[in-house]
Amino acid sequence: MITDTEWAAQFRQELTGNILPFWMRYTVDRTNGGFFGAVDCDLRVDTHAVRASVINSRILWTFSAAARVLGSAAYRDIADWAYEYIVDKFWDREFGGVYWMLDYQGNPISDRKQIYAQAFAVYGMAEYFRATGRAKSLELAKQLYRLIEEKSGEPEYGGYLEARFRDWSPLEDLRLSDKDLNCPKSMNTHLHVLEAYTNLLRVWDDAGLRASLAALLRVTMDRIVDGDAGHFKMFFDNRWASLTDHVSFGHDIEGSWLMQEAAEVLGDRALVERARALAVRMAEAVYDEGLDKDGSIFYEASHGRLVDPNKHWWAQAEAVVGFYNAWQVCGEERFRTAAWRAWEYIEDKVVDKVHGEWHAKLRPDGTAWKADEDADACLVGAWKCPYHNGRVCLEMMARLG
Repeated sequence: MITDTEWAAQFRQELTGNILPFWMRYTVDRTNGGFFGAVDCDLRVDTHAVRASVINSRILWTFSAAARVLGSAAYRDIADWAYEYIVDKFWDREFGGVYWMLDYQGNPISDRKQIYAQAFAVYGMAEYFRATGRAKSLELAKQLYRLIEEKSGEPEYGGYLEARFRDWSPLEDLRLSDKDLNCPKSMNTHLHVLEAYTNLLRVWDDAGLRASLAALLRVTMDRIVDGDAGHFKMFFDNRWASLTDHVSFGHDIEGSWLMQEAAEVLGDRALVERARALAVRMAEAVYDEGLDKDGSIFYEASHGRLVDPNKHWWAQAEAVVGFYNAWQVCGEERFRTAAWRAWEYIEDKVVDKVHGEWHAKLRPDGTAWKADEDADACLVGAWKCPYHNGRVCLEMMARLG
C-alpha cells in the first residue's frame, strides 16, 4: 500500500480534478438558476428535468465544505449559487421549510415536506455557515431544526415521522421514493436527521439541539440498529416494530461512522464508547456479509442472501470511510485494507474516465449500467450528486492528515 500522504493526494486529485470540475462545468444553469436536474451517461444534459431539493442541498454542502477546506473562491461561488437558489426557489415563505421538487423554471411541482429533505437543507445550510459565516444561513438552519422538532417529532415513542403536507398537516403517503415502504418511520430519514443535527451543533451549541441530537442518537442505537446482527433495520411502524428484514450494506457502513461522529460532537463519553463499539460491529458485518472479492460492497440482502448484488456508487464511497474508521477505532488491519481495496475499486471501475464524475451503478462484474438499461444509471439525477463521492475525498483527506 502507498503512504498516507500519497493516498491523501489521490483523494484531493479526485475531488479537485474530477468531481467538482464536472459539476461546475455541466450542471450550473445560468438561465433559470440552480442546477440542471439530469445528465445522462453520454453527457447529454436535460435542461428541462425537474429539480430535487435534496440534490440542491447536497450540492450546497459539497461546495461549502470544499470552499472551507481548500479555500477556493471558485468553490465558494458555486456554494453561493446553490444557497441563493434554495432560498429563492425551494424555500416555502408561507409555511417554512423546503419544497420537495421544482420544475426547471423553479416552480413547485411537489410541495410536500419530506423530513429527509428538511434534514439535508439543515446539513447544507450549517456547512455553508461554517464556510462563509453568513448569518442568514444559520438562522434558516435553526428554523428548519425547529420545524422538524415541532412538526415531525413523535413524542410517544421517539424519533420523527417521515413526511407532511405543505402546511405540515398529516400526510397519508409518507414514502421517500417508490422503492420505499409507506410507513411512519425509516432508518434513512433518521440517519440523515442525525447527520444534519450533528453538523448544526458544530456551529450552534444550543441546549435544545444538544438534547434532540442525544435523544436521536439513542433512538438510533436502541431501535434502528440490530446490535447482534450488526445491521440497521430499515422500516418501522410508529412503535418501532420492524417491517422488513432487508439489509442495506451501504447504509450500514455509512451509518457506522456517522453515529460515532454524532457522539463525538456531542462529547458524551458513554455515547462515544457505545457508538465506537457499534461502528466496529457494523463494519464487521458488512465485511463478512457484503464484501465482494474485488473489494467492492454489494447493495442489499434479505433472509441472509443477496437480493441486489449490484454496486452503487455511493455505497462504495461510504465503504472507504466506514472501513477506515473501523480500523482507526480497533486497529484491525483488515479494515484498513478493505478501505484501500474499496478505493482501488472506485478508481478502477466507478470513476467515469471518459465523461468525468462517477458511474451511478455497476453490475457485479464491474461493468457500468447505461441509462437506457436502468433509470438509476446517470451522471446526474434525482439521487445522483457530488455529496457521497465529494465527502469521501474530504473525509479521507482529513483522516489521513
